[in-house]
Amino acid sequence: MSRRILVSGASVAGATAAWWLGRLGHTVDVVERASEFRDGGQNIDVRGVGREVLRRMGLEQAALERGTGEEGTAWVDRNGAVKAAFLTDELSGDGPTAELEILRGDLARLLYEPAREHATFRFGDWIERIEDEADRAVVTFAGGATESYDLVVVAEGVGSRTRELVFPGENDPRWMDLTIAYFTIARAPDDDRMWRWCNATKGRSISLRPDNHGATRASLTLQQAPDGEHEWDVDRQKAYMRERFADAGWQTERVLAGMDGTQDFYFDVLRQVRMKRWSKGRVVLTGDAAWCATPLAGVGTTLALTGAYVLAGERDRDGDVSAALERYEAAIRPMVEDGQGVPKIAPRLMHPRSRLGIRLLHGALGVASRPAVRNLAAKLFAGETKAPDLSSYPEHPSDSRTRPPSRGEAAWK
Repeated sequence: MSRRILVSGASVAGATAAWWLGRLGHTVDVVERASEFRDGGQNIDVRGVGREVLRRMGLEQAALERGTGEEGTAWVDRNGAVKAAFLTDELSGDGPTAELEILRGDLARLLYEPAREHATFRFGDWIERIEDEADRAVVTFAGGATESYDLVVVAEGVGSRTRELVFPGENDPRWMDLTIAYFTIARAPDDDRMWRWCNATKGRSISLRPDNHGATRASLTLQQAPDGEHEWDVDRQKAYMRERFADAGWQTERVLAGMDGTQDFYFDVLRQVRMKRWSKGRVVLTGDAAWCATPLAGVGTTLALTGAYVLAGERDRDGDVSAALERYEAAIRPMVEDGQGVPKIAPRLMHPRSRLGIRLLHGALGVASRPAVRNLAAKLFAGETKAPDLSSYPEHPSDSRTRPPSRGEAAWK
């Protein structure tokens, strides 16, 4: 039967859940703390089963057409000389650069535009309190409204406040010992279509990536244990990165100058979300709020798409909320655990602290990029994980086998 569902969060996972639930005949509200839809964000990729979800939504080709145009990944030294490169056209599958590379905001908008045809989006508001009753969840919003829902889907970010409201103290984060600043800088005439990565001593790296909006996406990364830097204000974070990278070489001077004037500075201390359960009564977590694997896993967006899709499918075909949410978790958790299995030594290996370590890294990557072994080596960067079986989920809401004839009828009989 048609149900009333609230989704909290309007990015990739939230928009995907809203798209499917709305098209499968449910009444869907989406609440987003930001005052308006957020277009910003750095490069993300969609691989494997995530592309299948986009295909079933009829959005895969549109996502490819909105891609960043990144042609591969190159490691360069402090003088800009290429030491190793993986070109997408030379690989049999996805490598460090996937075939479907897209900006976070571009993918989120691609999902949001059709989702709002079947869901009501409310910006500038958020969940203040949830009272979970036997047959409904009563939600009080910061704006003062109180409404009842059959299900509340929390599709927020790694620092989800609603998760902490419903599951206080249950997240046992795994810190990955990487601090990253992302931002957009002006494109230079010699910027190419490669993701260029330069290592500097003391566990630092600088990277530049192309986009499809006439700019360049930059990032500065530090390999170190966290010390609360993500809680600082933006001015202090920028000053910290400026001090730490002042002597890093390559194009650091340009990057730091661009950081000062950027309008989309984003600073993060990478940590995984580790939850023993993703649901409680009529509240369920999905996306980064449930399992953030960090960009190191290479499957964050794929997990967001797949998790939201499976959740919508399971909820739609079963009137028993608990049974549906149990099946959702059983289907997705193996993929999540696989994606979160990145060893903490990996960031250290990719961010050497000495010049000798950098030379050894470049040597190893140079060997790995040779024609005889590059396809095998590329798989190490591809983020392949155990994917759930999608055969029992809808191919497309317009499929008469899966789409409800009207909002009041059962979707799957």
